[in-house]
Amino acid sequence: MTLLELDEYFNSFLQKENYSDDISLNGIQIQNSMPDKKEIKKIAFAVDACEATALKAAEQKADVLFVHHGLFWGRCETITGQFYRRINAFLKNDLALIAYHIPLDANNPYGNNYGMAQRINLTNLEPFGQWHGMNIGVKGTLNEPLTTDEIAQKILRPGKKANHIIKAGKEKNKTVGIISGGASEEIKFAVEQNLDCYITGEFLHEDFQTAKEMNINVISGGHYETETVGVNLLMNKIQTELGIQAFFIEEPSGL
Repeated sequence: MTLLELDEYFNSFLQKENYSDDISLNGIQIQNSMPDKKEIKKIAFAVDACEATALKAAEQKADVLFVHHGLFWGRCETITGQFYRRINAFLKNDLALIAYHIPLDANNPYGNNYGMAQRINLTNLEPFGQWHGMNIGVKGTLNEPLTTDEIAQKILRPGKKANHIIKAGKEKNKTVGIISGGASEEIKFAVEQNLDCYITGEFLHEDFQTAKEMNINVISGGHYETETVGVNLLMNKIQTELGIQAFFIEEPSGL
């Protein structure tokens, strides 16, 4: 499978054309030397494209680095300074870069949000929350009521802790809304729909009183941690369906 074929495979279910996410430049961001000929034998997965993840991918002889957060965000960059170092880490190692942002957040079942919903066995799933007019999250009902601490433990990887938990609502939760990453102000959707618990990555100071006044529980699982979900689901899919070697690069921000 070549790089071009690999990207077609990813897009067959991530479907970037269905999202108004042009600033993220979803798909191939950096090609390799022979995108239509070179066989892809090993793929690295990470949350962020940066010098560190590129060098770790190259060290383990990966042909491609797949990430949620790519290098380009809708503006022209000069290849100088720190940005040169990032680009150079890919080019000198003939390492290709594929990035999928909103399509990976929103995908069912391989996205960040639906992936967390699977971890808590959320049922009656429906699209939840919007970003630039696009549905990106998911909401649903728990099979059995859980405390906010119990939910936090289940949605995060073993040994990981939520950045912050706000217990301003019911002791046990039945309905949950999930939007990974930086979606603090989207708590308004959870409030409007009278959900018991809202899960996101980063939760801002200015939204704390909203949670408290509206009697809703909030789990801030961490921007990085809540977005390790989708890339790991894709890694497992690649290994199972395509038989290509794959590995995850841990490069946490703690945020």
